[in-house]
Amino acid sequence: MKSTAMRTHMCGDLTEVNIGSTVSVCGWVGRRREHGEKLAFVDLRDHSGVIQCVVDNDVDVRSEYVVRVTGVVRARPDGTVNENLATGRVEIGDCVVEVLNSAEPPPFPVDQRADDVDEGVRLKYRYIDIRRERMQRNLRVRARVNSAIRRAMEENGFLEVETPLLMPSTPEGAREFLVPSRKDHGSFFALPQSPQLWKQLLMVSGVDRYYQIAKCLRDEDLRADRQYEFMQLDAEMSFVSQDDVLEFIGRAVTAAAEAVTGEKPPTIERITWREAMERFGVDKPDLRFGMELVELTQLFASTEFKAFSGAQSIKGIRVDAATYPEAAAYGRNKLDALTDRSKKIGAKGLVWMKVQAGGAVESPVAKFLSDAERDALVATMGATEGDLLLLVADEWMTTCEVLGQLRNDIGRPPVHEGPYRYVWVTEFPLFVGADPVTGRPRPGHHPFCHPHPEDIALFDSDPLQVRALAYDLVLNGWELGSGSIRIHEPELQRRVFNILGISDEEADKRFGFFLQPFKYGAPPHGGFAFGIDRLTAILAGEENIREVIAFPKTQSGADPMTNAPTLVEPSHLADLGLRLLPPPAGS
Repeated sequence: MKSTAMRTHMCGDLTEVNIGSTVSVCGWVGRRREHGEKLAFVDLRDHSGVIQCVVDNDVDVRSEYVVRVTGVVRARPDGTVNENLATGRVEIGDCVVEVLNSAEPPPFPVDQRADDVDEGVRLKYRYIDIRRERMQRNLRVRARVNSAIRRAMEENGFLEVETPLLMPSTPEGAREFLVPSRKDHGSFFALPQSPQLWKQLLMVSGVDRYYQIAKCLRDEDLRADRQYEFMQLDAEMSFVSQDDVLEFIGRAVTAAAEAVTGEKPPTIERITWREAMERFGVDKPDLRFGMELVELTQLFASTEFKAFSGAQSIKGIRVDAATYPEAAAYGRNKLDALTDRSKKIGAKGLVWMKVQAGGAVESPVAKFLSDAERDALVATMGATEGDLLLLVADEWMTTCEVLGQLRNDIGRPPVHEGPYRYVWVTEFPLFVGADPVTGRPRPGHHPFCHPHPEDIALFDSDPLQVRALAYDLVLNGWELGSGSIRIHEPELQRRVFNILGISDEEADKRFGFFLQPFKYGAPPHGGFAFGIDRLTAILAGEENIREVIAFPKTQSGADPMTNAPTLVEPSHLADLGLRLLPPPAGS
């Protein structure tokens, strides 16, 4: 029910159906326009929209005054209808205006012109920024996402359980926010990077299906899709396979998307991690555009071109002149910039070729290739006149990553544009690289991911080839979240720890509270978590998650509105047993 003791309707709800009715509306004064000597038009705004009110000219109301208007709804006179406004065919006349609160002039206009205002100013006065139509819409999109997620999870038998915010420090691959203990000087709580450990313990507890819209915190550098604080759908379920987890989470994601867009997304696509790297060069592939990587190693197997001979992997991408005319027409400066970019990513160099009429190629290296190699390259790449070919020869991972980044640099549209292309990426490596100190493999996701049953035999002989029952959900090139089937067998968990160089004693010290319960009958289980901020931003048509968070931090991590982070009193530090060191030199 939208009516209250002070109003009968919301401003944006009035239409021709209400003509002749006496109504009361409340809100903030937007524009005021004089109409002759006796009357003025006042645009009154609340979160639902704007209604034009015709008031006596001597009524003293100004921008952002809070008022209550009572009057009669009537049709706008001919020639004054505003088709761009939902209420543009009606207005309120015979108005009685009650000023509920006056207001100083706001620091910036409360309309779309504020999009051009410096973000620091908007965040300093965020309570005014949120009055704008864009921010009101974004926060309501977010509310619809949350509501749809809750309905979907509960319809599938999930139980909402809150988990602690104060917990022991645990290594999850990101810096934690630490909270010093007043009662036990020198000891600290950590704020949760995720409820990972708690939700697995809930499975041991027999909860069966858990979910939570959880607040998580990570002390990492901020960017367009990352804040210190973020919200995620966190879920865990027992007696399930990977396909079960993907099915349940897929239902929640598509329900949220449908609640916002009105259209149910198509079936979520699925590819393996290796296929994603081979085709797109990244593990967060954007499927909205082409320019896929092409394998060329065999084509140059017998080449005499030294940069290619003996290379473990040779790959290329084709920049289609018809689709990307600007990139396909790059001059030497642009091409040199691409070469520098590829070197910064990790390549030894970049080979570029411009395809000319008849399949000829223009390139500094063209003379080092045989006619057969040039012809085969153009045919394999499907290139035509005007296309630009970019090639990298290096280790397999390097060729994938360099060309994947160049592909995104050249062709990737804004994250919210075009169709929504959801994709599950599965079969991530269980272990990656080597720790620079210990030389041991590092966990691909975290040390509790279950290895693929087919690869357990490789643990001792070739651990880097072991796949994990781990999976990510990606939308338009943004990773929404990740999950895995968990290790529930203590012996298998010890084997994984040993490969990572974690002894039984160290494991008990770091994870004892978590591992001990698994001795008492842990069911097979798996779960997932995805970022609600990221999903909402894309569905709301935003490039930055700050625009769908009520009170975010700036990219520097500061809060201009409250001036946080702030210094605290020395007495407070003493209570906590803390003493500040001088800042590092040069900071």
